[in-house]
Amino acid sequence: MQANTNAAPLAGRIALVSGGAQGIGRAIAQRFQQAGARVVIVDRDLTEGRRCAEELTAGDRSLPVEFIAADLLAMDEVAGVATAVRQRHGRLDVLVNNAGIEIAKSFEACTPQDWDRILGVNLRGAFVLTQALLPLFPPDGGAIVNISSIHATHAFAESLPYACSKAGLVALTRNLALELAPRRIRVNVICPGYVDTRLWDEYLRQAPDPAALDAATTALHPVGRRGMPADVAEAALFLAADTAGFVTGASLVVDGGLTIRAHP
Repeated sequence: MQANTNAAPLAGRIALVSGGAQGIGRAIAQRFQQAGARVVIVDRDLTEGRRCAEELTAGDRSLPVEFIAADLLAMDEVAGVATAVRQRHGRLDVLVNNAGIEIAKSFEACTPQDWDRILGVNLRGAFVLTQALLPLFPPDGGAIVNISSIHATHAFAESLPYACSKAGLVALTRNLALELAPRRIRVNVICPGYVDTRLWDEYLRQAPDPAALDAATTALHPVGRRGMPADVAEAALFLAADTAGFVTGASLVVDGGLTIRAHP
């Protein structure tokens, strides 16, 4: 793939972001659009997906953002995503596997259904979507960016299935990077820490003492703040662009230094 080092590093590229309607996914879609890409967002939330696409398109009508409604647990809908991208664009240059869910339960309370759903969306979803879209990557390669979590390497209470799914994404990344290297497709993974999204805001509001939780989680970060979706989006842009052309199979931790502390 010919290097593009101008102010629009993804100019002319087709990029797809799963779970792109809100939070980190939306921020990545917006940053890719700003970098010149034609962006397709995939999300199971019809209302939020349409709203996101409309709002991002209104921000730059020269690069309209498209929305495809799909549940990654439904194979026919995953196949429909691939068909739609093929029909509309004929190829795909960048894939971001961002879709994910979390259920906070203790190990004893977690059911096999909880396990199957979390692993199904977070890990199996990335696997089946990548497999469905792989034939659309051009001969000169492309980039896949998976969104994992610091849960992949650090234990947190009531997060067992989520942690396993995110650790699996890291393993998926490393193996895909090796297997897809002959096709010049780079595969990397981002492991964010605490990031202020709407879901985090809801969790904060439901806490017994939101102010105390806000202060405590802020204090965990050596840089003095929690992350923002834009922080992860910048990392995703770096890994998707040609400036990271010699980077594959890497795990990029974006956590404000949270996990480098010897003690909390």
